[in-house]
Amino acid sequence: MIREAELFVTAEEVAVRTLVRVGREHRMITVPPPFGLPADAPVPIATVLREHARDDACVPDLLAGGEAGTVDPLEIAPGDAERDAVLTRLAEASTAAACKISDPDAVVHAPYGDVPTSDYLLRQAVVRAVTAHEVAVFIGSVCPLTEAFSREMWELTEPRAEHWRAVGLFGPPLTPVPDDVSWRDRFLMSAGRDPHPLWDR
Repeated sequence: MIREAELFVTAEEVAVRTLVRVGREHRMITVPPPFGLPADAPVPIATVLREHARDDACVPDLLAGGEAGTVDPLEIAPGDAERDAVLTRLAEASTAAACKISDPDAVVHAPYGDVPTSDYLLRQAVVRAVTAHEVAVFIGSVCPLTEAFSREMWELTEPRAEHWRAVGLFGPPLTPVPDDVSWRDRFLMSAGRDPHPLWDR
């Protein structure tokens, strides 16, 4: 399994563990969009849930060389238990598909264009890491990004940070970065994400 796939699997697991903690009282809380730039209009967490599910549903087909579908997996999940079961099932399918990847240069026909599998998986890992961070912070939970995982994400994304900004995955970096900052904060700041968005509220 390639390194980008390993990071995707970890990010997916972290994101789903966070999303299943979302209760009815959290659904209309707005957060910076994990699937957009930090400066874009905030979106309700309910939208984050549905976008994550839609995205997850596409991963196995895309990694197999297919096209992205348009299914909305949460459209008929009326309650939290059903929703959590759908999210868990989708995560299991997407991580299983990622674990089979051995060719980082195989082409993925992503909605934003054809890209190498390694780029696709790293991009997906970033979105899921940001999803976990944004949702956890705004529902009052502890950010689930570990230092080991955050360091790996930073090490793999930082050398091409300008590329990720050019394609709209990263926002402008947050500076200055303190010398003693955590790896989590260093990764998020490089991606243009505020590690502590509620501190000034």
